[in-house]
Amino acid sequence: MPLNIMQRVDLLKSLGRPTIRDYIPLLFKEFTEFHGDRYYSDDPALLGGVGFFDDKPITVIAQVRGHDIEDLKRINFSMPHPEGYRKALRLVKQAEKFHRPVLCFIDTPGAFCGVGAEERGQGEAIARNLYEFMMVKTPVMSIVLGEGGSGGALAIGVSDELAMMENALYSVISPKGFASILWKDGSREREAAEMIKITADDLKSFGICDAIIAEPEGGASKDVNLTANNIAAWVRATLGRLSKETPENLPEKRYQKYRKFGVHK
Repeated sequence: MPLNIMQRVDLLKSLGRPTIRDYIPLLFKEFTEFHGDRYYSDDPALLGGVGFFDDKPITVIAQVRGHDIEDLKRINFSMPHPEGYRKALRLVKQAEKFHRPVLCFIDTPGAFCGVGAEERGQGEAIARNLYEFMMVKTPVMSIVLGEGGSGGALAIGVSDELAMMENALYSVISPKGFASILWKDGSREREAAEMIKITADDLKSFGICDAIIAEPEGGASKDVNLTANNIAAWVRATLGRLSKETPENLPEKRYQKYRKFGVHK
């Protein structure tokens, strides 16, 4: 039976839900993690590296979730700093240079909004990624693993094809934040969640999400191997389609895809 939206919110916040570090050994061979943005520092909230998928190299960029309080503190509760987004951009440019496809995993409540992040240009880093990801001449795929929150998710979400896990959510704001702004009452979170249409089914119907990746009944944690196999099947099929595209044509097709969002007929 499909979960209602608040059950999905609870599921995504569960510390038992699989994270990118659980999926990497199931999806890739010889994964090598890269560190640092070459400007300021490394950001553990955003992982990047190169792995082998079906014996072919692929650049992986992923927001990191935790399984316990120490994990959560180390990764700043999955809220990347600007150096995380700059690291992601560095790896995308590297992928373009070496003709590697890019696979992004979105899983964040949003970018960190602390004073330090703002001083180091959080808004600029996100905006730069939106622009550069749109223009890169190599295939880019994105998967919303769990929460896809605001600009923090969009910064690695511009892609040729975007998939969502069955129980994932993708939104400009959390239901609680929405209720706090619209009604000045965060306790109306459940009411807001039903209104703002942020499930995979909703976004598929809007044409924003291209595919929904199935999860076992009760969520991905019930069978991580099966979930990883479902992710791999989508990546394999999508790579097959995108590999037929001429690299020079990808930016224009990507641009036209995003220009259609929000158009009413």
